[in-house]
Amino acid sequence: MKKAILFMIISTFSFSLMNSFVKYLSHFPTFEIVFFRTIGSLVLGTSYILINKIPILGNNRRFMIFRALAGLTAMSLFFMSLQYLPVGTAVSLRYLAPIYAAIFAVLLLKEKLKPIQWLLFLFAFAGVLVLKGFDDNINTTGLLLVLAASVFSGLVYVLIRKIGNNDHPMVIVNYFMFTGTVIGGILSIGNWITPVGIDWLLLLSLGIFGFFGQVFMTKAFQIAQTNLVAPLKYIEVIFTIMVGIFWFGDIYSLWSLIGILMIVAALITNVIVGKK
Repeated sequence: MKKAILFMIISTFSFSLMNSFVKYLSHFPTFEIVFFRTIGSLVLGTSYILINKIPILGNNRRFMIFRALAGLTAMSLFFMSLQYLPVGTAVSLRYLAPIYAAIFAVLLLKEKLKPIQWLLFLFAFAGVLVLKGFDDNINTTGLLLVLAASVFSGLVYVLIRKIGNNDHPMVIVNYFMFTGTVIGGILSIGNWITPVGIDWLLLLSLGIFGFFGQVFMTKAFQIAQTNLVAPLKYIEVIFTIMVGIFWFGDIYSLWSLIGILMIVAALITNVIVGKK
């Protein structure tokens, strides 16, 4: 279990740095950031697949393409939201995705939820209302963008479940990275801004941090029970809030912190309750 905790800390810290760099680089067009985020992971992922002689095209190609498009939409909307919201707030709101995933699973996969899970979902949404209703600093455009991003992230979870175990996880991720590289590259041509100096390093590091965040999270889930490991994902919120405060000078009101705490507490409890 100690090793799983260490892996999750490394994973969440990697994702926190990636999100913070995206926030710092928000003066670049969104799809240019998407391009750099995905091309780094694509190179690393493809190398892994080829070295281990894994069939690169996989089996369930149609659903992997759907997953890639939904993931690309979620990523783009989230990156856009960082132009308007403190990075810690955006990350917290993006974690509403499991709620939408559960609703999609009920509607599309005919899965069932416990009554207490519905109550926890309502409590999490109440946290969103506290964030927006009592904190005038929460930008409405940013809020709508990140909520839309979490909806598409929830759809991604259901599509991955639909794909099942017939395809290697790295192949599924690689479809996403390939799609992001191609579409992000094409859509950024018209308003491309050539990076200068340290921006090159930060942009190229996005894919590396994202890749290792994914790898170490997968390793953690492989060696420990899901209900013990999954709540540790929310350490990312703490890391990101701290980075936002010390790097970007983000200021969180008491209502913001209460809203974020409500969301995270509800979702962690849901993970624990859902696995019992």
